Order: sequence, then structure tokens, then C-alpha cells
Amino acid sequence: MSKRSWPFLLGGLLVALVLAGVVSNYASSHPDGLDSSLLKGCTVNADDEITGGSCPAQQARDHELADSPLADYGVRGIGNDFLSTGLSGVLGVLLTFAVGGGLFWLARRRNPAGASTGGTSAPRSTGDR
Repeated sequence: MSKRSWPFLLGGLLVALVLAGVVSNYASSHPDGLDSSLLKGCTVNADDEITGGSCPAQQARDHELADSPLADYGVRGIGNDFLSTGLSGVLGVLLTFAVGGGLFWLARRRNPAGASTGGTSAPRSTGDR
């Protein structure tokens, strides 16, 4: 990677960390229509608990990883919701960056820069025209 790429890469990482750590706390608590479409036919109270009717959401079960440390957009064990959500976002960005960077590093090692990817033809000289 060239030295000119590092500021761009680090700047993008910084923007992602700020968005995940701060701005994510201001996102809607009802971000998509999936939950509302699954509740069609049911009556719900103010806490979104089903109180009557019949709808697909009644068949919902907890995910296998519902007790994981980063479940429900927060970090388990942190009582402050703002800090918990922000920290969860930051950890997610760092984990994604580490896995993506590792994959790119492995791909680069398998095919070093300048290596020919196809054929065995010799490079043309400028006098071959």
C-alpha cells in the first residue's frame, strides 16, 4: 500500500468510528418495516408487547446468540444505554476493519504486486511496433 493511501484509509476508519460510536445513538428505535409487518393482525401495547389478535410475530423465538456480549446493539454489562450502543458500534467497526484488512493482506500475499496473473508471454519492448 502506498504512503498516500494511509491518510485516506485512516480518515475513513475515523469517520466510521464516529458514526458508529456517536451518531448510531440517534438512529430510530424502529428502523424498518419488518417488525411492523410481522405485527399486522395483532394488537400491541406501548411497549410493543402483543396483547391480542393473531400475527406471524407470535411465532418469534430468541436467536441462538441473543445472550452474546454484543446482542441488541449494545454491550452486555454496561448500564448506560448511550455508552453501550456507542461501544458496540465501535467494536463492530474495529472487528470488521480487522477481518477485512486481514483478508486483503492474505489476498495480497497470494498474488504479490507485479506478478503476472495469466499466460507466459514476455513483456513487449517499445521497438515491437
